[in-house]
Amino acid sequence: MCFESEKVVMFVNAGGEGSTEANCTMSFMADSFFQGGDAFQTGEHIVESGDHSLIYQSARLGNFCYRFNNMLPGDYYVDLHFVEIINTYGPKRMRVFNVFMQDEKASQLVELHYLDYFVKSILSDFDIFSIVGANKPLQLIDSRVSVYDARTRTRTRTRTPKPTPGHATCPPSVSVKDDGLIIIRFEGVNGSPLVSGICIRRAPKFSALPVKREHLVCKNCAAEIEVTSAQHKVMQMKSTAKYEKKIQELSAQCQRKSDECYQAWMSLTAANEQLEKVRMELDNKLFQTYSLDQTVDKQAENLRNISSKYECDKKFWAVAINNLQEKIKVMKEEHSQLLREAHECADSIPDLNKMVFAVQSLVSQCEDLKVKYNEEHAKRRKLYNLVQEAKAKDGELGILTGGSTKKNFKFDRVYTPKDDQVDVFADASPLVISVLDGYNVCIFAYGQTGTGKTFTMEGIEQNRGVNYRTLEELFRVSKERSETFSYDISVSVLEVYNEQIRDLLGASPTSKKQWRLAKTDVQGDRLKEAQNINRSLSALGDVISALATKSSHIPYRNSKLTHLLQDSLGGDSKTLMFVQISPSEHDLSETLSSLNFATRARGVELCPAKKQIDTSELQKLKMMLDKARQECRTKDESL
Repeated sequence: MCFESEKVVMFVNAGGEGSTEANCTMSFMADSFFQGGDAFQTGEHIVESGDHSLIYQSARLGNFCYRFNNMLPGDYYVDLHFVEIINTYGPKRMRVFNVFMQDEKASQLVELHYLDYFVKSILSDFDIFSIVGANKPLQLIDSRVSVYDARTRTRTRTRTPKPTPGHATCPPSVSVKDDGLIIIRFEGVNGSPLVSGICIRRAPKFSALPVKREHLVCKNCAAEIEVTSAQHKVMQMKSTAKYEKKIQELSAQCQRKSDECYQAWMSLTAANEQLEKVRMELDNKLFQTYSLDQTVDKQAENLRNISSKYECDKKFWAVAINNLQEKIKVMKEEHSQLLREAHECADSIPDLNKMVFAVQSLVSQCEDLKVKYNEEHAKRRKLYNLVQEAKAKDGELGILTGGSTKKNFKFDRVYTPKDDQVDVFADASPLVISVLDGYNVCIFAYGQTGTGKTFTMEGIEQNRGVNYRTLEELFRVSKERSETFSYDISVSVLEVYNEQIRDLLGASPTSKKQWRLAKTDVQGDRLKEAQNINRSLSALGDVISALATKSSHIPYRNSKLTHLLQDSLGGDSKTLMFVQISPSEHDLSETLSSLNFATRARGVELCPAKKQIDTSELQKLKMMLDKARQECRTKDESL
């Protein structure tokens, strides 16, 4: 890219960041000399990018210019690096633009007010994709100057040779005077201009040529005539003006030819588009013809299938009619046989009436037995409830509240340390019968932490508690009644934790122990857990108090616990509560609180327990009875 004999002044990475590549001493400057345009970057691989592939992965896009100030006077080369990294799929002429740069001669004419502006066109109607395609580098080579004269409005222009991909020779040169300024402007013709890198290099200095005297040879006498430099310069200017005029004429002619070529190309493009349109219409007509042929073939095939099916159906119905005639003949014979049998049955009706009367008598007796059985069963449940209530033993418990002061409490039963799990379950076992008889039953333990609630309800594997013994008794009694009754038993294990109901059979539960807030030093999540436990127990106390005072409103919905136990605490349910207390004097306040709560609970009088009948089962029995009656009526009509 750069020649060793030429010193690189700066290399700007357009649209990118400054950097230094490891395998080269070249340093790239950040993009900071622009006016206008937008930066664009890509991660695509740029093929044939040489040692400096980094600069071709970014670009400045739009109509913009670069101004390089404070340049030292002298001659410079400017290299321009391009790559198409946006319109990678074309087509051609999607991005066509011009590049302009100031000229030394034009700059002097501007100072003399001979030109409106001082630029030279180094690239005209430039299309990167048309030359090298996409993702391939392209460098500017061998560009010349175009000068516009404001006085005569004539233009002297030389054609710019095509840039060569991956090669940079004879770059455009520019002379910088005392103003120290280089301006490069990019202007779009179709689409937005794009550049990836700008390299400015010092032009090499050449030694002065030796002064030579000029001689002209006379065409008549062949004598040499010495001419002064001024005369020679005038002659050169005349010759230059002659050639410039010739060049101008050729340029204008070339421009006209270019315009004619462009018009011809546009005409060819229009003709190709028209031809493509005609070809597409022809393709559409061919496709429509092909579709019509396929449709006709399908319809012909359907017609053949329908004809074949008609013949098959005709044969089938002929056979079916013959079979139907045979069946009619057989049915007539069977009808005659039924008439004979009906006459025989009519003769035996008196005996049949006697049998029907006997069956109806047996059915009536069976209904009477069912009514009597239900009455006896209801009396048995009532007597069982009375026996269960009579079994409650009055127990008295005395608590020393301080000194010789003693406070007495009365309950249905008071257990001592000598009583074991069997004695405790003996008072709870009758409730199992009530469950099987259709009542809602609630058994729970209440008391201070560490007083044995878990042991009472669950126990250990060698000495089971109330829960396990209740389930064992439930299955034992249901098995004994299996010949008379059929039971559907389902079990669920739920936990109320932080006002959330958890299904402990659905996931592995985490053991949680309950803390009263006044007796523990808890913070954070444990504090929240303790507060929810106290809130649930407080709501349970409110429900018990409301039931004890027979309030018109029972606050079951104040907590998840009381809402869950609503069907088992009030109304027609049966409730058994075990109160656990601590013998330690340190827990006296908690013990008194538990006993006072138990006293209020003992004072609750629930309504007489009623059997909970499954309405779905009752509906099923009614449907079976209606079906049986309908069958009886049908048989009576047949008889």
